[in-house]
Amino acid sequence: MNTITWSPGSLVRARGREWIVLNGSSTETLRVRPVAGSEDDAILIHVPLEAEPVSDAAFPPPTLAQRASQDGAQLLRDALMLSMRRGAGPFRGFGQISIQPRAYQLVPLMMALRQETVRLLVADDVGVGKTIEAALIVRELLDRGDVDRFSVLCPPHLVDQWVHELEVGFHLRAVAVTAATASRLEKAIPQTTSLFEVHPFTVVSLDYIKSQNRRDEFLRSCPDFVIVDEAHTCAATGQGRHQRYELLRALSQRADRHLVLLTATPHSGDEAGFYRLLGLLDPDFQRLETVQGDERNALRERLARHFVQRRRPDLDEWREGELFPDRQTKELTYTLSGSWERFFDAVLDYCATAIESAGGDARRQRLNFWGTLALMRCVASSPRAAVQALRTHATPGDEAEADLEERLFDGGDDALPDDDVEPPAATGDATLERLIAQAEELSGQAGDPKLKCLMGHVKELLDEDFAPVVFCRYIATAHYLGAHLSKQFPDVTMKVVTGELTQDERREAVAALGAEEGKVLLVATDCLSEGVNLQETFNAVVHYDLSWNPMRHEQREGRVDRYGQPRRVVRATLLYGKNNPVDGAVLDVILRKAERIRRELGVPVPLPDEGHTLTQALMRAVLLKHRTPGKQATLDFGGDAAATIETTWRSAAERAQKNRTVFAQKRLRPGDVLPEYERVRQAIGGREDVERFVSRAMARLGAAPERLKRGARLQLASLPAEVRERLENEGLASTLLVDFAPPGGEHRRLVQRAHPLVAVLAETLLERTLASPGEDTSTDPAVLGRLGCWVSSGVTERTTVVLLRLRHQLVTVRGRRTNTLLVEESTAVSWVPGGPPREGLEALALLALPPAGDPPAHVRDRELARALGLVESARAQLDVVAEGRAQALLADHRRVREAADARGSYSVKALLPADVIGVFVLLPEVK
Repeated sequence: MNTITWSPGSLVRARGREWIVLNGSSTETLRVRPVAGSEDDAILIHVPLEAEPVSDAAFPPPTLAQRASQDGAQLLRDALMLSMRRGAGPFRGFGQISIQPRAYQLVPLMMALRQETVRLLVADDVGVGKTIEAALIVRELLDRGDVDRFSVLCPPHLVDQWVHELEVGFHLRAVAVTAATASRLEKAIPQTTSLFEVHPFTVVSLDYIKSQNRRDEFLRSCPDFVIVDEAHTCAATGQGRHQRYELLRALSQRADRHLVLLTATPHSGDEAGFYRLLGLLDPDFQRLETVQGDERNALRERLARHFVQRRRPDLDEWREGELFPDRQTKELTYTLSGSWERFFDAVLDYCATAIESAGGDARRQRLNFWGTLALMRCVASSPRAAVQALRTHATPGDEAEADLEERLFDGGDDALPDDDVEPPAATGDATLERLIAQAEELSGQAGDPKLKCLMGHVKELLDEDFAPVVFCRYIATAHYLGAHLSKQFPDVTMKVVTGELTQDERREAVAALGAEEGKVLLVATDCLSEGVNLQETFNAVVHYDLSWNPMRHEQREGRVDRYGQPRRVVRATLLYGKNNPVDGAVLDVILRKAERIRRELGVPVPLPDEGHTLTQALMRAVLLKHRTPGKQATLDFGGDAAATIETTWRSAAERAQKNRTVFAQKRLRPGDVLPEYERVRQAIGGREDVERFVSRAMARLGAAPERLKRGARLQLASLPAEVRERLENEGLASTLLVDFAPPGGEHRRLVQRAHPLVAVLAETLLERTLASPGEDTSTDPAVLGRLGCWVSSGVTERTTVVLLRLRHQLVTVRGRRTNTLLVEESTAVSWVPGGPPREGLEALALLALPPAGDPPAHVRDRELARALGLVESARAQLDVVAEGRAQALLADHRRVREAADARGSYSVKALLPADVIGVFVLLPEVK
């Protein structure tokens, strides 16, 4: 039996062809891929069963039959670079991602690399890119071999968004595990097997997994890496939150489990919840709530290695240009008059009477109070929402009451798609019949002052070329607005999106608007304030209904004011009733204070309102206050309740500021990250390289892209059958609208380095070229050729360029774990007569110089023969280049490790000889 052991990167010959040995091989079983293929083409070879012995092999050199033009040579260079999905540099995962992260987004990754077991709380501001930051970490650990499975835990309405972001941006196909999908997934596997073992990448609904039986099963089979989104909802108190916390606490108790917690609001108005959250990183950190002196300082110092929180202004030092738009805010008022004012006054009178008539029955007091608030909110929203609320009866029971409370006070931030149904206000009172009649009458007539105010503002936004999203609180109001706005603006494409639609339907509706060339308008409830990014198409937000939770306003505006917004200015407008005391109280006591605190600190601080007691006190004070006609605009909204909110909120803001100052991550500076970031971008190719390659590769294969105002249209049906089949396996067929510049979107797929289209084109061209030693390049456009000679105006003397693929063994040691990885990179070496060789980007750039003509055939043949001889005689020099690159890679890895204070060690060994992919001669013009 053959006892030779081949390590990752070795070349072997088996079954009549050459293969590269991959990780996961053993003495008897080799995991290999073709020399011109990718890991997707990997197979297993059982050495003892092979008819012909497996033997060492060498990569074949170019032959004179493999002729290439300058265009083919440049395409070959790009295909080689873009086919390498796993980078050789210190950030292995960059070759597998389809986004181009900003340098500041690498800070959490570098913090993670310093830890043997990753425990991070990433609390960056809304819209900074926490999803990207977390996905970069898991992608990197997967590509380093440190983990092989992961789960994302998130609120149910974010599950589909996570699945989409992981696949499109990071080439990770995760399975959604929710109440709707779990049973189907489990039917397809044996009863004794966990779906988390069968599906290595999962995105799991927190509401589904938190129950006792599911939690226990998840804990038994949970992956080594877990991301928790909206983590503050798992540490806070309240309905269903205790189960979430117990799940995370149990997950964190295994010391070697990697855990990344994400939240834009780590305090969430709950100081105790904040320290419980910190305790998930390390139980010692929870003691920060009580300990003092040197012990507290020591714990703070330790926590700084696990906690990163940055405001948008904190990112200015990275000097990466204008990362975020300028948010311009505005307030618009309307005044109720005539029948609209009379109806509103009647409702106010009814609400005040209902509160006073509850007597000593505590439960009746509570339900009456909530019923009046529900009615007030719906009446202030629209007459149609008022009708819906007045006709809906409350369902008795503690659970129903708790659900109603959350909806009334906009507290259900992890269930937004189900939160826009009008709350019940009917109690069987005969007075309500008169109110219903009034509301129905108003619902069917023109003259709504609030709607008139909105229409004027929307016209202004559309005239200034803004694309607005109008957010309202209730489904009935959304449809009410949709009916009126579509009549007012017949030339504008408009859609109404509410929680009645599924997540896919909501996404499709947004995508359809994004595909429109003309003006667009979106009316939505808060089902779109989380989980669907709108910045590609929309750039203005109108709050038609005021939320009682200022974080909802931040979420709404954060859909358009975020990383990837192409417009430099976005608008945010508040509408409120000038003679509506409820609107006035919410605006003065809650929303304006929230905005002031956000501007002072740079991050939002939620109102610390456990059980909504402060908001209830405020609303009770407003509704019971003696109303003087014509004086509502000057009311002292809320009295003592408002003063209590001011004091409590200010105290919470001061604590948030203090904690931010103490715990803010300040160790990693741009100088620690930017050099490595630029090296990686140059080595693996950036946006310009991808766009050039896709355009030229498609054209060469008979499917030249059609340029659009933004992006391009690709006719995939025009490609060769082999390529079409591979693309169809990736879910790409027919016509594809693409963009090469972020943010991309639903209707225009963002095509960057790791997009399947790029991978299929690059691998196809590389495979066909390297597997065709004797084929005439003129018969197959997918064969680029490996040997070329042309006249170039960019050189002054004969220049020989050798395109190389370098293979290295990267050995990493972290704790007791040792990984040996195959890493690859492309480079080039160039010579001029009598001069030293040049290597790297300078040599690669020579292949991009435009040709000035072709030499005579006899000159070309002579030069190509000479070049092949030069390469053969210079093998020792090429080996020196490969070993030099190995040492440079080792230095890069060490530099990143030291910048991040990482533990462990690295070694890099060049696998010789280097693979000569192509040889090209550039001749100077004859003057």
